[in-house]
Amino acid sequence: MKKLIPYFAAAGLLIFIAIFADFLTPFDPYAQDLEGALSPPNSVNFLGTDRYGRDVLSRVIVGSQTTLCASLLLLATISSFGSLIGAICGYSGGRLDVFLMRISDIFLAFPQMVFAIAAAGALGGGLLNAAAALAIIGWPKYARISRGLVLSIRSMPYLNAAKMAGSSSTKILFAHVMPNIAGPVLVTAALDIGTIIMELAGLSFLGLGAMPPTAEWGAMMNNGRSMLQTAPWVILAPGTAIFITVATFNLLGDKLRDYLGGQR
Repeated sequence: MKKLIPYFAAAGLLIFIAIFADFLTPFDPYAQDLEGALSPPNSVNFLGTDRYGRDVLSRVIVGSQTTLCASLLLLATISSFGSLIGAICGYSGGRLDVFLMRISDIFLAFPQMVFAIAAAGALGGGLLNAAAALAIIGWPKYARISRGLVLSIRSMPYLNAAKMAGSSSTKILFAHVMPNIAGPVLVTAALDIGTIIMELAGLSFLGLGAMPPTAEWGAMMNNGRSMLQTAPWVILAPGTAIFITVATFNLLGDKLRDYLGGQR
């Protein structure tokens, strides 16, 4: 467990920055100063300024609140809903299982990002609609995983004992089934954090996510892509933030998977 502490600490630091971003910014991330537009990194603006003279460091910090918090909330929703659906299907079986699994098969048949782009475009863009588009295509994965896990433990003695004790199906599902499949689902969710961040940032980069002037890493990269040669810091700063965040959570997910796998 001690080997996981540095990874949890790094992830915790990123989450801390996202939560308290409003108090950590050296400047107002939305304040414009056209006279100081596109200033390179210096002793005042450590990461320079963008085309409107806004401090890039402040926007990257506030952008973590938009990108990371939105991604974590979206992932929590997807994993919880999908796992519950899968657990119900795996435990109850029958026509409900067949019906819901065929729906999940339909969603899984489409390329995930292509479907998300189409859904976000149909919904009209915006961060909320982008998150909704990713949620639509994200839950079947967790439904499939949790269903398989439930099928593997459905005939275990402790579940039969709970039935004989008179426990209702709902109580068995939430008190015995869900806790026993939480580990693999948690590992999958940890590994998916980076993917969700990149997908959400990708939709914003395409203009289907956060709308200006909202500070969001993907949208910031989109705004600075035309200045890659003249003012590279505008696009490199949010790009580096995405890289560090995704790498941190991917490493955490890998180590968590190895640890839980070693405990079995």
